[in-house]
Amino acid sequence: MTTAPAPTDFPTLFSPLSLGSMTLKNRIFSSAHDTVMVHDGQVTDRLIAYHRARAEGGVGLIITQVAGIHESARYTSHVLMVTDDSAIPGYTRLADAVHAHGCKIISQIFHPGREIMESSDGALPVALAPSAVPNERFHVMPRAIAQDEIDEIVRGYADGAVRLARAGFDGVEIVASHGYLPAQFLNPALNRRTDAYGGDLTSRMRFLGEVVSTVRAAVGEGFVVGVRISASDNSFDGVSEDEVVEICRRLDAVGGLDYFNVTQGTSATLAGSTHIVPPMSHEAAYTAPSAARIRAAVSVPVLVAGRINQPHEAEAILSSGSADACAMTRALICDPEMPQKSQDQRVDDIRACIACNQACIGHFHLGYPISCIQRPETGRELDYGTLKPADTSRYVIVVGGGPAGMKAASIAAQRGHRVVLYEAGGRVGGQVLLAEKLPGRSEFGGAATNLEHELKRFGVTVKTRVSVDVDLLVQEQPDVVIVATGASPYRPDMLELDDAMPVVTAWDVITTNAAVLPKGHIVVADWRCDWGGLGVAELIARSGGRKVTLCVNGYSAGETLQQYTRNSMLASALRARVTIVPNARLYGADDDTVYLQNTLTSEPVLIEDASGLVLNLGHAQNDSLLAELRAKAAFEVHGVGDCLSPRTVEEATLDALRVAAEI
Repeated sequence: MTTAPAPTDFPTLFSPLSLGSMTLKNRIFSSAHDTVMVHDGQVTDRLIAYHRARAEGGVGLIITQVAGIHESARYTSHVLMVTDDSAIPGYTRLADAVHAHGCKIISQIFHPGREIMESSDGALPVALAPSAVPNERFHVMPRAIAQDEIDEIVRGYADGAVRLARAGFDGVEIVASHGYLPAQFLNPALNRRTDAYGGDLTSRMRFLGEVVSTVRAAVGEGFVVGVRISASDNSFDGVSEDEVVEICRRLDAVGGLDYFNVTQGTSATLAGSTHIVPPMSHEAAYTAPSAARIRAAVSVPVLVAGRINQPHEAEAILSSGSADACAMTRALICDPEMPQKSQDQRVDDIRACIACNQACIGHFHLGYPISCIQRPETGRELDYGTLKPADTSRYVIVVGGGPAGMKAASIAAQRGHRVVLYEAGGRVGGQVLLAEKLPGRSEFGGAATNLEHELKRFGVTVKTRVSVDVDLLVQEQPDVVIVATGASPYRPDMLELDDAMPVVTAWDVITTNAAVLPKGHIVVADWRCDWGGLGVAELIARSGGRKVTLCVNGYSAGETLQQYTRNSMLASALRARVTIVPNARLYGADDDTVYLQNTLTSEPVLIEDASGLVLNLGHAQNDSLLAELRAKAAFEVHGVGDCLSPRTVEEATLDALRVAAEI
């Protein structure tokens, strides 16, 4: 049997790679990430369906989310556990599902140490760590782990690895990254021990060394064992990259490991944690130089993770010798078929991840199963993994070319319907076209680009600069009308505003690049506490000649955003010298003062010497056409997205999927 040559565009990416006794068919892997698709610590049908979809899509290796190896490793209420044999049947079904598509599977084995996010019942557990040094992000004060507990946990790693081997997995990955327990032992700022596990680097490496050697002895040489490690914590108290390179060199010299998986960041601090799932403000593939340093110091393959979203980015990393395989995890969440599309030279058909973090890590932090704002099918594979072709092709008109309308049109056309989409503006994209104009948010525009390509791919007819009314629809006589007319900026009637104060909306600022505003002191009133308020405030501050005060009706600017995205945007706004006033409800304005109330005390908050006021107070649904059509009942009518209730891109595309999958 002959093997087809690798595609010329990605010759390295689609070449095989050996990790110990295991050979991958390509060098794309899905790195471990919590899915919140677990029940009582066990693998579920939903989790199997999720990973099966990525295996079907052509990925070479899946590393599954952390598996707790000791009862004290329960860092969330929905962590997978591998502490007893009851875990084996579920893991076996998962391994079988992935192996059926020629994909290899490895599980992380894990202890968080002091990095405890939550408990199963609301009562905080006792957290263990090398020393009693508090965590800054979760405000956890651990106690120092005792020797008998160290011995028990080291044995737990080995026992967990053996169970995974019995389940049919190809290997395990020891998590020594992101400030978790092994990393805490390595860090002299966190490890203050005076016994054999603390002090110089040799002693601080003892715990991880014991874990590696005990796991290897338990599983034998035919089972893959790797380590994931942060090359840099990107934190004020982190281990230096030079020291991490030396740690990897020493581990490699001792033997027992088949690969290193290199990432960046730590769970322990706000700044460091943004690197766990870096938002779009971080450069693509920015971790590759760190991986290259480690690769030069060790003899086994080096894997790398960190904002690698496109196949050409991965190919560049691999062909340069920086790493041997690339994690493209969010790219696979956004498009499970990305590997196969790349191999088939259909890169234009790839739905590119935009690193918004909203429904992937954002859902995890809220305790919900992960998904994707561009692909709501993700995480819902049991319901929408395979779209059912329409029994009868129908004529479907979609009114509105924002994300909801585009998604509804593409899904309906994909199922075999004849679809025409009408957009009143000059191009499709909706509010995405505003979001992409904000500082550090240009990549968000990819959501519109991706959906527009899907319209073309599935044969949707798009008509722009057409305002649709009932008469046009009566003339067209469609079988189904999907209304996706969106929303407009909301301006409460009760505000007391003086005409002498220039008052504009966030949309006005974005579309004019702040030219609509006078110079001087600009106040942004932000009810939404989202990307709009933070982004507009920074845009104005960087436009020159303007001081900005952002007044938010919440405890924090960006509080509705995923925390890594929020932290990144907050940092950028603070660097632009934006002043932030929390818990502030807009009341009114006169010629030079903006009046607000503290939302907790109702006391007045006055912003004086103001030159202009920007409103980011939410949106009002554009639902008149939907209401008129429903009243006349002339067609089968569905509403999707903001015309039902103003929300986000995520809800818009999910509404669209649910409707278009059924018509």
